[in-house]
Amino acid sequence: MARALTRLGADLATARKRRKQSLRSWATRLNVSVPTLVKLEKGDPTVSAGVYATALWMIQRQDALAGLADPREDLAALENEVRTASRRGAKIDV
Repeated sequence: MARALTRLGADLATARKRRKQSLRSWATRLNVSVPTLVKLEKGDPTVSAGVYATALWMIQRQDALAGLADPREDLAALENEVRTASRRGAKIDV
């Protein structure tokens, strides 16, 4: 998880810089302090998910959030369903 947040933070920092926006202006738009924005850009897990989501919205990437927990991509749940069906004697063609 830490690696993913670090990458997300770095990507958001890059997006801000590419838009030539200052830390202060982005912090204001996010309704957070500059130190909190710096934490976000470092991928700090103590920054709320809502702030990360708002930052994604600011770069028009909010749609990426919708698929993060898509049940169709939940392989652990699918494996569990297959195991349960197998125990019940169902023949499964995968």
